Amino acid sequence: MTFTVAKSLECDRLLTFYEIGWPQFQSIEAAFEDVAGIRFIYLDGILEIMTLSPEHEEYKKNLGMLLETYLRESEIRFYGQGSFTLGGEELQARKEPDESYSIGTKKAMPDLAIEVVLTSGGINKLKLYQRLGVGEVWFWEDGVLSIYILREKYERVQHSELLPDLDLELLQRYITYHDQYDAIREFTQALRDRH
Repeated sequence: MTFTVAKSLECDRLLTFYEIGWPQFQSIEAAFEDVAGIRFIYLDGILEIMTLSPEHEEYKKNLGMLLETYLRESEIRFYGQGSFTLGGEELQARKEPDESYSIGTKKAMPDLAIEVVLTSGGINKLKLYQRLGVGEVWFWEDGVLSIYILREKYERVQHSELLPDLDLELLQRYITYHDQYDAIREFTQALRDRH
């Protein structure tokens, strides 16, 4: 077993372990069962263990609340699934997205997964999401929102196919806004002004 350590300036910490079997992964995960703020990502014997910084959680929450505001204002039926664990042993893949949503109807596998990236590791998250069958994945990294659509493989696109009328520039403006409450209030008003 080998491992690497990555640390970002924002204080997310990431340990990456290689050649970890599924039973080992389950044992390691069980050992951290009562520890808050830790995420596990597993794909084909690679295990990442990440501690989440306050900045990570703030961006995740801001993005989720803004998206939910847009969905409500647009009267689009949605079901938030949060960071519900996806995958399992049969896929040799498991991940908790930062946020996830089913659009239109409630589904076992979300239509959309959102990832806030403050530090990156050895697991290709698009490969993992492709194996899970998530149709659209959004990455928030370095102040930029990148959208990927699953076709035969993921393709980066300029607009969401699930939400084609969503103004991504407007959304991005409020993700890092100085005040969370004001961000939601002003974003809501901006959406109403456009109708």
